[in-house]
Amino acid sequence: MNWLLLGVALLILGPVLIGAGAKHERKGKEPPQLVQYGYLALVVGLFVLMVQFLSISTAMLLFVLITGVVWALDKFVLQKKRGDAQVEDWVEYGRGFFPVILVVFLLRSFLIEPFQIPSSSMRPGLIVGDFILVNKYAYGLRLPVTNSVVVPVGAPQHGDVMVFNYPVNPSVNYIKRVIGLPGDTIEYRNKKLTVNGVAVPTDSVGEHTYVEQGVYQIKNAQFTEKLGEHVYATLNMPEAPVLSLSEVADFPGRENCRYDESGFTCKVPAGQYFAMGDNRDHSADSRYWGFVDDKYIVGKAFLIWMNFGHLNRIGSLIK
Repeated sequence: MNWLLLGVALLILGPVLIGAGAKHERKGKEPPQLVQYGYLALVVGLFVLMVQFLSISTAMLLFVLITGVVWALDKFVLQKKRGDAQVEDWVEYGRGFFPVILVVFLLRSFLIEPFQIPSSSMRPGLIVGDFILVNKYAYGLRLPVTNSVVVPVGAPQHGDVMVFNYPVNPSVNYIKRVIGLPGDTIEYRNKKLTVNGVAVPTDSVGEHTYVEQGVYQIKNAQFTEKLGEHVYATLNMPEAPVLSLSEVADFPGRENCRYDESGFTCKVPAGQYFAMGDNRDHSADSRYWGFVDDKYIVGKAFLIWMNFGHLNRIGSLIK
């Protein structure tokens, strides 16, 4: 879907509906439905456009500020001037949206944020279509937009499933498993993972097959790994190369890594993390684009709350 085009279309449609609705007779204080739809189209269209150029957090903060100004203006100025006259529609909707947007903004910024799994990189634990919840305070209470920690509650641990801003394009969220902490040495050779010189315990549990994009059947070898306090399943394709060297970017801190045909070794810089997908041969992760700086951390994934195609996954804890 072209979200930019949708946003522009809604912004154009909004005033058209408001103008058309203004010609209809009002029933009491309730504006005509076309007017209501018009303001809704304006709000949604503006938000969609803002998200194309800003982060969702920044867009929501701007909405809180805009509607908050309308609410305060009405509360302390316009009400006194208006008396018993009809409230202007733009004031009615501005002040009405403010408390709702404020609550959503606070919940999303400091407590829990929803996230949808967009790819198969975290199979078999997480699949396309999973809607998950992310704990925003597990890794410290952070200021909206700047994402700087103001109350240090905790830090990512080995094996955590973490959501973060993609370092190459921070407006995009990624979800991967934390493999390396600051100062760790990560080695992945011949599809065997080692952290600080200690092999990660791995057991084979047979095969796992899934269908990609409704067409392609992907067959993998499945394993269980234990990293930190987490025991989870991973996939790899024995016939696939360890990694594609041609796809490894010249990322910041690459001088801390050594790549060859059998794999790589990386020393994780201070204040950064090394993340990998559980679907090892179908994951664009730190092997290719580098380390995750602490400033990009969003939170810790902990629960699948919905999957419309697989209702039995609802309520599953993320391992």
